[in-house]
Amino acid sequence: MSEPGTPTLDQLRVLLTIVDVGSFAGAARKLNRATSVISYSIANLEAQLGVKLFDRETTRKPQLTKAGRMVLAEARTISGGVDGLRAKTKGLLQGLETELHLVLDVLLPEERVVDALLSFRDAFPTVSLHLHVETLGAVTQLVLDRVATVGVSGPLDVVGGVERIGVGSVRMIPVAAPQHPLALAGKNPPGAGREHVQLVLTDRSPLTHGQDFAVVSARTWRLADLASKHMLLKAGIGWGNMPEPMIREDLERGLLVHLDMPDSIGGDYVMHAVYRADSPPGPAASWLIERLRNQAAAAPGPISPVPDRMTGSRGAAGRRTKSRP
Repeated sequence: MSEPGTPTLDQLRVLLTIVDVGSFAGAARKLNRATSVISYSIANLEAQLGVKLFDRETTRKPQLTKAGRMVLAEARTISGGVDGLRAKTKGLLQGLETELHLVLDVLLPEERVVDALLSFRDAFPTVSLHLHVETLGAVTQLVLDRVATVGVSGPLDVVGGVERIGVGSVRMIPVAAPQHPLALAGKNPPGAGREHVQLVLTDRSPLTHGQDFAVVSARTWRLADLASKHMLLKAGIGWGNMPEPMIREDLERGLLVHLDMPDSIGGDYVMHAVYRADSPPGPAASWLIERLRNQAAAAPGPISPVPDRMTGSRGAAGRRTKSRP
């Protein structure tokens, strides 16, 4: 049996384009080639590898064979590796960025943002910064759309083409105004939160379409920004999860109350620096990511859970959960 031949990078990218757009004709349009040229490239690739990549008999739409699916996976790896090599080489040739487009999750604590950006300004005075603030999947969406080079995103299922680096977490806790029934009740039974309006942040991206996170009530108000949620919570209109650093002063002044709810205890909102795999960060962006990592390493442990209102002692700590507001 003869050994398989060596496919060209162009042949592999033709294969990837056919699968991505769903047809030979669509691949021809995208690559600005004749359909016959696309077919010829695939025929040559099949001949070199000695396997059939597409089932051409049972369906008009290109369907990968079992061998085709294996080759596709390897083709993606090879293409991604070449893209990464080219991107890194481009960074070496270009040197320091002239500007950086950064998008941050709105839940990243203010003191971390200020610390990172003040230090960035001092370290890279010639680099212009363009800052966006978003929430949930909208952070990663701006990176995918190349609006931002680097983002700091909350927990999100793995998205193709994006690299992630852990930069810590922020503690989310359920709160309400002191006059709210859940606050007046003190220790709430399981299910109590379902009977009251829960204030929930909405995702302005399609990445988490149809998904809800840490939503337990059937009665929800959907809000587009965290400031509105904060305002309505203090007004007693509903209850919801908030980042503890943002409302620490409100808790101390009695403007908000940390709710004792056994089935909604909050949790750690894990954050990652994200960037496109084919556009790795340059020196300034890499420095900023490292600064955020160092912040997380130096951060104190999570705050204590809900105080016992009768004795002032602390209850048992809740487990870490994938919580979002």
